This record gives sequence, C-alpha cells and structure tokens, in this order.
Amino acid sequence: MAASIAFEQPSIQKAWDAFLKHIPVLLVIWVGSIALAVVGLAVSMLIVMAVGSLGGSSDSAFSLGAILGQLTQIPFSVLSSLLSVLMVAIPAVYYDRGEVVSIGAALALLRERFWRYVLAGLFFSIVMTIGFLLCILPGLAVALVTPVYVNRIFVTEMSIGEAFSQAFQVVYRSENGMSFVGLEVLAAIVVAVVTAITCGLAGLVVIPMASFYLQNTAYQRGLLR
Repeated sequence: MAASIAFEQPSIQKAWDAFLKHIPVLLVIWVGSIALAVVGLAVSMLIVMAVGSLGGSSDSAFSLGAILGQLTQIPFSVLSSLLSVLMVAIPAVYYDRGEVVSIGAALALLRERFWRYVLAGLFFSIVMTIGFLLCILPGLAVALVTPVYVNRIFVTEMSIGEAFSQAFQVVYRSENGMSFVGLEVLAAIVVAVVTAITCGLAGLVVIPMASFYLQNTAYQRGLLR
C-alpha cells in the first residue's frame, strides 16, 4: 500500500512542492544524463578517428570506425536512458514510500536491481517500437502506459511481463483510465510548448513536475494502489 500522500487530491502546487524537495537528485539526473551522452559521443568520435588513421584514412577504415563508434555508444546510451527513467521512477518511489528520495537512495535503487530496470526498459522500447512500425496509434498507446509501468517496475516485485500487462489493463480498462490518458496528453502538450518557448530551460522544471502530478493522479484515481 502506498503512502497516504499518494491518495491526496493532486494539484500543481503539490507537484511544485514535491519538485522542490527533490531538486538535488533531479539535478544529478540531468547532469549525469548529459555527461554520459557527451562522453559517449566523444569516445565514439575518438574511435572513428583512431581506426581511420590506422587504416590509412581509407573509406573502408572510416566506415569500420563509424560502426565501432556506434557500438561503443550503446552502454552510454543505456546508462543515460536509465537515468532519464528516474524522472518517472523517483515520483513513483516518493508516493510509494512517502519519503523524499535522496541522491544516495536513488543510486541504491539502481544498484539493487540494475538488470531488472535495463531489461524492463529494453522490453518496453521493443514493444513500443513494434507498435510504431505497425501503426502510429499502437505505439502511442504503449507510450501512454509509461507512468504506471515504471511505477510497477520500481515499487513492486512483479515480473516485467506482469507489470506491463497490469499497466495496460489499468490504463485502458479501468473506470478512470481514459481520463488519465487525456490528462497525460494534455500534460505532454503543455510540457512540449513550455519547453519549446523557453529553449528547453523550462523542461528542467516542468518535466519532473508533470511526473509528480501524474503519479499522484494515478494513485488518487485508483489506477495504482
């Protein structure tokens, strides 16, 4: 059973207050994600140049270097994506435990079940990609279960398949599921507009605020317990 604060009426003010409490850990997530992306790009470029130079600057050498460079970016991309998912996971853990998630607690969370989170992210990405390839709408339908799916992965012992199945069920077959989907879409539009008109700066605030608001709403409307 989640903490009592999870079932309180959600509001922008409460989402703002939750954001302020978590600024240290959210800042670490932003900086860490950017740092990993930059390091991954730098390593990739170095490999391309090194292989190209060793191969006498031939086209085939640069092509091989480009392939190897892309492969070396995979672990950096995985770690960066995992940190980004914490933007949703931290609100989930906060409302589940009723305690502010510190930097140490967030790192411990990743260490304890690292491969579970990696495999859960890989599974979700594959399913969503297949959905977009078949038709855009199935892909969007999968994307919209993200808040509930991430919650189930991080705060329960459900298997990955069970977590996905339950997330899909409660979002699309529960009484308040479709109203939650509508709220997600509205939140995404607001976040996109505000982020765009501020050249991305406001995204540092509105993205985590939206995550706190949606997690609170999911609990308050009975999608999560």
